[in-house]
Amino acid sequence: MKLLLRLTFLCLIFTGTVFAQKIIPKPVNTYRNPVIAGDFADPSVIRVGDTYYAAGTSSEWGPAYPIYTSKNLVDWEYLGPVFAELPSWTMGSYWAPELFYRNGTFFVYYTARRKSDKQSFIGVASTKDLKKGFTDHGLLLEWTKEAIDGFVVEDKGKLFLTWKAYGLDKGRGIEILGAELSDDGLKVIGKEFGLIKADANNWEDGGAEGQAIFKRGNYWYMLYSGNACCGENCNYQVGLARAEKLQGPWTKFSGNPVLISDGTWKCPGHGTVVTTPDNRYFYLHHAYNGTDFTYAGRQGVLSELVWDETSKWPSFRYGKTTPAQAESPLAASTKANEDLLISFDKNTQETSWVYDVSFPKPAYKIQNGLLEIENSNLTATSNFLGLVVKNGNYNFSAEIIPKDQVQQNITVYGDATNAIGYGVLKDKLTLWQIKDGVYSVVKTQEIAGKFETINLKLQSRFGRFYEFSWEGKGEKIDRQPLKIEGSWLPRWDRAPRVGINVSGNKSGNGEIRSVQLKYN
Repeated sequence: MKLLLRLTFLCLIFTGTVFAQKIIPKPVNTYRNPVIAGDFADPSVIRVGDTYYAAGTSSEWGPAYPIYTSKNLVDWEYLGPVFAELPSWTMGSYWAPELFYRNGTFFVYYTARRKSDKQSFIGVASTKDLKKGFTDHGLLLEWTKEAIDGFVVEDKGKLFLTWKAYGLDKGRGIEILGAELSDDGLKVIGKEFGLIKADANNWEDGGAEGQAIFKRGNYWYMLYSGNACCGENCNYQVGLARAEKLQGPWTKFSGNPVLISDGTWKCPGHGTVVTTPDNRYFYLHHAYNGTDFTYAGRQGVLSELVWDETSKWPSFRYGKTTPAQAESPLAASTKANEDLLISFDKNTQETSWVYDVSFPKPAYKIQNGLLEIENSNLTATSNFLGLVVKNGNYNFSAEIIPKDQVQQNITVYGDATNAIGYGVLKDKLTLWQIKDGVYSVVKTQEIAGKFETINLKLQSRFGRFYEFSWEGKGEKIDRQPLKIEGSWLPRWDRAPRVGINVSGNKSGNGEIRSVQLKYN
C-alpha cells in the first residue's frame, strides 16, 4: 500500500511538472521597426556566413550609398559608403544599390544619373573588402532613356541582371526586363527578355519597380513595388509574382497588393528578401513613419514572410501592413542609443557627414581640437556638412568660435534652394531661410558682451517645427527661442539633413569645437 501511494504521489508530481511546462510560455524576443532609422530608401540586403550587409539609396547626398552591417537583421552598425569618391561618369540620383556576393567578391549594381545626358542608368562596382569601399567598373546597362533598379540573380551557374525599363523610345510601357551577364558579372551579354509588365488599370497604376527575386522549391518568386513611391502624396504598395523559369511566364498573385499603408507605416516597398540560417524569410524594405513622414524619410523596416505549403504562395506574417513590433529573427535586440556627441579635441575620427553632390565636396579638417570648414563662397549653403536624422524629435547644437570674416550656421537642409539656418557673425545672430531659391533674413539679434564660444541650438518637433536659440559660454540665461516652420523642406525622394556650414563674402574658415545630436 505504501509503495502504491508513493508511486501515485510521484505520478502526480510528474504530471504537474509536465502540465506546468506546457502552460509556461516560451519567451519571445522582439524588435521594433525601423531597424535602420532615418532616410534609408530602397534597401538591399545579403547574408554572407553569419553576417548581414545592407546598402541603401543616398539620392543627391554624398558619399554615395551607405552600407550597414548586422548579426541579427535588427541591430545595424554603419560600415561606410559604397563610394567615398563619386564615380566619374555620374552626377546624382544615387538610387537603389543592390548588393550581390559571389566567390569571395562583393558586387553592387547601382543606379545613377549620367553627366553627359542626365539620364539614369545602371553601373557596377566590386570589392573584396567592404570596409575599403568599391572599385567602380563604370556603366553596365544603358537602356533607351532610362534603366533603374538593377537586381542580379544566379540561375544554374549563370548570372542575370533584371531592371526596371521605361522603353520610352520603343513604344513600350514600363516593364521589368532581364538579360544574361558575363561570368565576371561586369558585362551584359544576352538579349533582353520580359518578366512582368505594369498594369495601368489596377493598384500598380502603371508602375512596376524595385523587384526582389528569389528561388524556393520549384518556383522563382518576385516581390515588386508599384504606384507613387515618394513624397506626401505617395501610395506605394507591394505585389507578388512567381514563375517556374526565370524567363517566365510570370503569374501575378491574385491577392495583390500584399503590403500596403496604415497609420503606423506608410507607403511600404522596394526591398530585398533574405533568409536566416534557420530558413526564415525576411523582407528588408522601406516605409515612411506615420508620425515623422517625409521629414525623416523612407526608413529601413523589416517584415517576415511565411509560406502556405498547399498553394506555395507566401504571405506576410502580420498581415498586409508593416509591423510596429514583431518576433526577432535571431537574438534579442540590443539597439544602441542613436544620440551623437562629438568633441573635436577628443574625437579625431571621421564622422559620417553627408554633403550635397551638386557642389564640390566641402573642404574641412580637424586640427587643434577644432573642426575647420573652409568658406567656399559658392552659395549660402554650398559647404553644408549634414547628419541623417533618425526621427523628427531631436535637439541639435554646435559650439562655435565666432569669427569676423565668416558666418557659421546650424542648418536644416532640404537642398541648395530650400534650407533654414541660424548663424553667428561677429556680434550678430541671424535666422535665415532659402525658399524656392530666394534667400531672406527672418530675424537678427545682437550679442551683448564677448564670449569665447557661442552654442547655437535647435529643437525640432516632428521634423518640421523648429526653435532656434543660443547661449554664450558660461552663461545661465534662458532665452526665448526663435520659432519657424519648415514644412516645405523635404524633397520629393529624400528627407532634410541637419548640420553645419559657413557662409559670407570673405575667405576664411569656420571653427567648431563640438556638435551634439540628441533624440527626444
